[in-house]
Amino acid sequence: MKRLLLTSALPYANGHIHIGHLVEYTQTDIFARYWRMTGRRSVYLCADDTHGTAIMIRARQEGRSEVDVIADMSAAHQRDFAAFQIRFDHYGSTNSPANRALCEQIWASLRERGMVTTKEVTQLFDPKEGMFLADRFVKGTCPKCAAPDQYGDSCDRCGSTYAATDLVEPRSALTGARPEVRSAQHLMVAIEPERPFLATWTQGEGRMPKEIANYLAGHFLSEPLRDWDVSRPAPYFGFEIPDAPGNYWYVWFDAPIGYMAASKEWCDREGEAFDDWWRSEETEIVHVIGKDIVYFHTLFWPAMLRAARFSLPSRVQVHGFLTVNGEKMSKSKGTFVLASTYLKHLDPAYLRYYYASKLSSKVDDIDLNLEELVNKVNAELVNKVVNLASRSSRFVAQTGLSAAYPDDGGLFAAAAAEGEAIGAAYAAFDYARATRSIVSLADRANEYVDRMQPWALAKQPEKKAEVQAVCTVALNLFRQIVIYLAPVLPKLAEDVARLLGCPMDRWELAKTPLVGTKVAAYEHLMKRVDPGAVEKMI
Repeated sequence: MKRLLLTSALPYANGHIHIGHLVEYTQTDIFARYWRMTGRRSVYLCADDTHGTAIMIRARQEGRSEVDVIADMSAAHQRDFAAFQIRFDHYGSTNSPANRALCEQIWASLRERGMVTTKEVTQLFDPKEGMFLADRFVKGTCPKCAAPDQYGDSCDRCGSTYAATDLVEPRSALTGARPEVRSAQHLMVAIEPERPFLATWTQGEGRMPKEIANYLAGHFLSEPLRDWDVSRPAPYFGFEIPDAPGNYWYVWFDAPIGYMAASKEWCDREGEAFDDWWRSEETEIVHVIGKDIVYFHTLFWPAMLRAARFSLPSRVQVHGFLTVNGEKMSKSKGTFVLASTYLKHLDPAYLRYYYASKLSSKVDDIDLNLEELVNKVNAELVNKVVNLASRSSRFVAQTGLSAAYPDDGGLFAAAAAEGEAIGAAYAAFDYARATRSIVSLADRANEYVDRMQPWALAKQPEKKAEVQAVCTVALNLFRQIVIYLAPVLPKLAEDVARLLGCPMDRWELAKTPLVGTKVAAYEHLMKRVDPGAVEKMI
């Protein structure tokens, strides 16, 4: 099977990780963990996206260097990810020598192929700050609906998009000054010549969700593609373009190259050949992204890779946005929850499981209904899954499991056979289907325990062997379920490995029953979700 190189979009270094971000990183981590369990060589890489005006402005406001800001944010991001059991093989930064070198290499290829042009671009300029203003640093009245205090690219009230120069009574969000209209030479990358290739590539079977492929075909690839503005004039925090002094690569030029730079750093550390991962038919590259950055990853990025003769992604998996209780995340309503805030109140396993139960291969938005979170975790994970162990393990703490696997009416064999379909669901990014199947297995296991009633048998000394047999079946069915849940709930799998004294890290283990082994004293594997803790978090 081909090697798997897996990435998530790089989190921007100007802000902390929140529960909306965690949809994507959880989705990617589950995919990586599943494939690792099957024995497939799978490498999950990420990095901080560190360049741009926002970082530069923040550093000025805080009176320190951009390098100091991004170092602190990298530590915070990695701390949050680790707490949510997101396991990267390497975590880098776009502000690295490796990224600079790869940017220069790809830029040289674009130049060589005649894809770079220049164009005079008119933008708003802050005379007090002495810099051109990105759209998000301009505010004014919407030219469509007259809503006040809108950003320079779109209106939150009516949804219209427009140029910052179209705003009525614009002002700089940095200084409050009225911006001036000025022009500067920008470097552009022409991707229109790549349109025939992109039209074919984006429609490849399994390349991306069908709705995304259709969207690209109808909205972009049916007409000439516009040149891509890839430079920003000084002052700007980023890499200066070698053959255009005073100009810097726009953050969206070097950010996806950060995937490659993280790969290069990992390869150097592990003694791997970089070209085995980025110029090999034996490697499958999968990007997981949100639907708001499809344009960059499915048009510009493949054009850049093709120009520099690197491998293109085999799949771009796209997810929707997160809402909370049916609404956009809101600071005023307390639903804009940082990862660090969540961790003060709730177990990260709850959120990992909830997201998995909602994620499919489609681009649907996900709603985090907090009441449903409580009910789902308590009913499915605690009452159905974990209770299998709590109801049976104590009865075999002295005897251990039976030496031979007892007759269970075919339950174990049926669950073992189900492993292929559950694995296929994980491989297709359809975690909702996988979790439904797993909960169904838990239902069957609980029906068995309810029917056999080991607690009643344990009161009859002559039934000791029967108690051991029933609990051996119950704990083996429980072990299968937890193996199938291991990509979603790695800590639960680790805890169960200690309880049963067996490995839980390979998919194939669910096919063979565990017999003749000791069972440790039961310790709580998961607490019920306290609705009061959810309220405190909000």
